[in-house]
Amino acid sequence: MRTLILFLVFFSVTSLIAQESDTLILNFREYLGYVKKYHPIAKQAELSVGIGQANLMKARGAFDPKIEVDYDRKEFKGTEYYDLLNATFKIPTWYGIELKGNFEQNDGDFLNPAESVPTNGLYSAGVSMSVGQGLWINERMATLKQAKYFREQSKADRDLLVNQILYEASLAYFDWLQSFNEVSIYQNFLANANTRFEGTKKRAASGDIAAIDTVEAKIALQNRALSLEQAKVSLMKHSLDLSSFLWMSDDIPVELRPNVIPDINIEGDIDTTLEILGKPLDSFTVENHPKLKALGYKIDGLRVDKNLKANRLLPKIDLEYNFLTETPALINSFESQQYKGGISFQLPLFLRKERGDLKLAKFKLQDAKFDFDNAQVALQNKIVALYRELESFETQNILIDEIVANYSTLLAAEERKFSFGESSLFLINSRESKLIDAELKQIAVQNKFYDTKAKLFNSLAVNPENL
Repeated sequence: MRTLILFLVFFSVTSLIAQESDTLILNFREYLGYVKKYHPIAKQAELSVGIGQANLMKARGAFDPKIEVDYDRKEFKGTEYYDLLNATFKIPTWYGIELKGNFEQNDGDFLNPAESVPTNGLYSAGVSMSVGQGLWINERMATLKQAKYFREQSKADRDLLVNQILYEASLAYFDWLQSFNEVSIYQNFLANANTRFEGTKKRAASGDIAAIDTVEAKIALQNRALSLEQAKVSLMKHSLDLSSFLWMSDDIPVELRPNVIPDINIEGDIDTTLEILGKPLDSFTVENHPKLKALGYKIDGLRVDKNLKANRLLPKIDLEYNFLTETPALINSFESQQYKGGISFQLPLFLRKERGDLKLAKFKLQDAKFDFDNAQVALQNKIVALYRELESFETQNILIDEIVANYSTLLAAEERKFSFGESSLFLINSRESKLIDAELKQIAVQNKFYDTKAKLFNSLAVNPENL
């Protein structure tokens, strides 16, 4: 971990707001912005797009023109047995067709008669093609199509990875905020308990109340102090969890300092930061979900593989035809009477391997379709449930706010009665404990509300563009 100097350098370029002379507020939007920009997982997600592009380039390489040169020579005891030169230029095309130009020059005392060519060499230009297996789809075509689908799939996977790390970072921020609010609550009530204890001691010393009341006030003070220490431990743990998402540009993790606090007024910023604002349920279309897009591209790639396997059931028939000439500069020298050609035929008798490969390809395709259908329904139901849950939390927040207000009213009334000598410390402590529980529950409900918004963000698989 770096020292405080590195920490201050890191946050000097953000929009952290100085709350007090030694306190800084870590804004939720800026926090997620740095997570998306510098976190290793977010950087790793960008690599998947580069991998997809590299695979596409590799697949396109199968259509690159090629130059082939073969040269063989044998000379022994002053006798030139043979001197063979064969240079070929090939241009692969899409539908199993290959254009080819060739130059052949052979010489020697023991030359194969079939390899005899004119002294200045023999030129040829022609075409080879597959008219059975490999005409409509072949290995080159299938690999290129699959690479294109993989590139698009990698973009969808990138969005899913970035969304997941931002989702986890959001939950860490909300837990940190909840722990910070709990510490603030216990600090306030500890101050109240201390004030009440000091007042009780003075009244007991003057004989206004019984001395035993100071013991009860002391117990209440100690309970508040104990709860505060426990809350501080929780805050420390959640601060460390949050720190694991903070990195600098040179891949160095950042340690969150104690003087950095969360923004306690983030409710209005969550929807805009996560870019889920203004997205009602009826505007959501599951077809545009990145997970379904990724599964869809996977299905497309498997469909190409199935078509390739089906094509291999056809016989392999390769044709080749080349015009021959000694003077390639003269176009009219290419005549159909002077040629070199051939045909090859190949077909396994039982096609067991080919039929087995096709069945496996069909099973993989069907399995991917089942995954797609299941994911589609699961996403639809999950998103609908989250929208309903958010509506419920809005009602819960209103109710818990009213409950806290009512408990505050009861405590204030009890303290007023106590000042008139009509109540006791026991009743005040009881009212205060109820208020503390209500405020803690208020924070918990608020945190669940924020978590649900983050879950919606995760379920929609949004990749925020403005972070």
